[in-house]
Amino acid sequence: MRRLVTGILLSAAFLSACSPGKKETITAADMQKTFVKPFSDSLSADTFRLQIEGERPEDMRLHFTITSFRSQQIYDTLIPASSLFKNYDATINLNKKNNQIKFLKEEMSRFFDEENFMEPAVTESERPDKNVPDKAFFEELKQKPLNGFAYRLGKDQKIYIAWSTLQGKVKTYYSCCKP
Repeated sequence: MRRLVTGILLSAAFLSACSPGKKETITAADMQKTFVKPFSDSLSADTFRLQIEGERPEDMRLHFTITSFRSQQIYDTLIPASSLFKNYDATINLNKKNNQIKFLKEEMSRFFDEENFMEPAVTESERPDKNVPDKAFFEELKQKPLNGFAYRLGKDQKIYIAWSTLQGKVKTYYSCCKP
């Protein structure tokens, strides 16, 4: 009996050692991330949602939305996974589907990191530079200190958005640095 158990354990150890590496998959939990934080109002929280859409990594996209505390969608953008892959090809081997899925899962997990929430979006001492697309909106944010949010479109490009109380919509207040 002891030999039988030892043989089974050795066989299991051999099979697990010879099997290929873990295959990355995207589970239902990986498909969507939600975060609640004040954005369009300094006291009431809005809902930030990021979803992976698509079947194959080359067809996938990150769908980012913000829904206000009043249940109105105030921001909606799609980030193609293929454009993210292109930006990181030189530093990460994204030729394999397994690596692409792992990369997308990591992007999802970091999207709502605390460092991406600017509180406030712009401080009184900040001055606009060449990466500010709308200087008047930048000045509005200095007067009405609402929070901002930043997300990546690639390795070298980040978009900073905030709520414009004057225009009643989310706008980009900083975009840096285009490849």
